[in-house]
Amino acid sequence: MSAKSNVNSRKPYKIRLKKGDLVMVRSGKYKGKTGKVIQLHPALNKVTVEGINIVKRHRKPTQQQPQGGIIELTKPIWVSNVGLLDSAAKKPSRIGLKLNAKGDKVRYLKSSGKEVK
Repeated sequence: MSAKSNVNSRKPYKIRLKKGDLVMVRSGKYKGKTGKVIQLHPALNKVTVEGINIVKRHRKPTQQQPQGGIIELTKPIWVSNVGLLDSAAKKPSRIGLKLNAKGDKVRYLKSSGKEVK
């Protein structure tokens, strides 16, 4: 069985980040860098972050792109390697879910307990 077919049959992961969240990379080559979440990939348990994990790909000229050349792409990284940026502490934090006074489910920072929009 190929890896691609196995990915589609898996149950999607519950990612508590949302598109547009400001996150900080916690480990790896880009540790300490911040960026906005561009795209979520729940089936892969990955997120694409703006300006993080940029790779270069060599493309042959095609009819759509007659120029060809070297293209820079932003690739996804593991969701466990990023944390939502706590603006007060300027550190990444994990995210939890809880019910607020109205009974709505809200996200909160595990490090400080502050609610997130």
